[in-house]
Amino acid sequence: MSLNLMAERAAEFFARCFGHPPRWLVAAPGRVNLIGEHTDYNDGFVLPMAIERHVLIAADANTRNQVTLHSVTTGETATFSVRPKVERGEPGWSNYVRGVIAGFQAHWRKVSGFDAVIEATLPLGGGLASSAALEVATATLLEAMGGKPMNPLEKALLCQQAEHDFAGVPCGIMDQFTSILSRENHALLLDCRSRTTTPVPMTDPLVTVLIINTNVRHRLAESEYPIRRSQCEAAARVLNVKALRDTTLPALEAAQGQMDPIVFRRARHVISENDRTVQTAQAIQHSDWETVGRLMYASHASLRDDYAVSCPELDTVVEMSQAMGPEGGVIGCRMTGAGFGGCTVSLVKTDCVQRITRGLDPAYEKKTGKQASIFSSRPAGGARVLKP
Repeated sequence: MSLNLMAERAAEFFARCFGHPPRWLVAAPGRVNLIGEHTDYNDGFVLPMAIERHVLIAADANTRNQVTLHSVTTGETATFSVRPKVERGEPGWSNYVRGVIAGFQAHWRKVSGFDAVIEATLPLGGGLASSAALEVATATLLEAMGGKPMNPLEKALLCQQAEHDFAGVPCGIMDQFTSILSRENHALLLDCRSRTTTPVPMTDPLVTVLIINTNVRHRLAESEYPIRRSQCEAAARVLNVKALRDTTLPALEAAQGQMDPIVFRRARHVISENDRTVQTAQAIQHSDWETVGRLMYASHASLRDDYAVSCPELDTVVEMSQAMGPEGGVIGCRMTGAGFGGCTVSLVKTDCVQRITRGLDPAYEKKTGKQASIFSSRPAGGARVLKP
């Protein structure tokens, strides 16, 4: 569904719910991470791009000092007061909105009540940053309502803090930065320590990004994320560095006897993934697709074996893609996102997209008993106000 069609549908739904057209329409994209997984909270490098799937909010102010949210995706409604301050509550997805409003209030920005309809073409829990897109869309709406834009860095950090405080997820900064700062037809090399971004052109019409949602989400994702983070911190303490960004594979190997074997493997993934991410950005700039593909497969193997965040369904998609190979139009493939389900990301030859989809779709179902959702995307632009 195009963004324009999404906007029309959301506006119509808003009018049915509240009896008048919305005053504001805002949208924020999801993202797919081409490479650089679980490096963001280790002060490392990531290489995401925004995708042509969005969270869209249609809204208008009210005089009730109350927020009413209708989610088209879940069919649920959340209602809560903005006075004296916003608190956590149910349904769970509303905490991403509540957290952003609370962040605005903490920054001495008055937030009035509003009514809103939330529409999304992003799969929930698919590893494509649907939560960050909802946070960023909310922040973009509050900027429009207040008539005063925020500094993009401040905005991203506010949204990240909302996820920490209200959703209880100690996420890194990649998702929010990508949703805000992305440029059309560019990936975004993000240094998660300095918070500087370098646009990486992805203008080659012969190469397309293909995203395959396994439609599997294992519950381990939420519980294992903080464990992985603490294991990385443990490795950094042994190595006497601020973060794993600050060390090398030789230094890690020299200290192997001083740390738990599992902690060693977690650190090995992060350190090697940082190197792969920088190399991939350079290879894309030079259209060295063979190197890009090799690095993507190495990333997946590291996530599967050292970081242990893959699952049989993700491995199945990567193995089938690798078997197709360049002859079948597949340049590279890897899991993307936190893991334990969700999506893979592939770079494929544009003229082979339909053939690859026709091959993977029934083969995945035959092997797993599940149906995949497959779509392609160009690198999209960041969050925006569509109306007024």
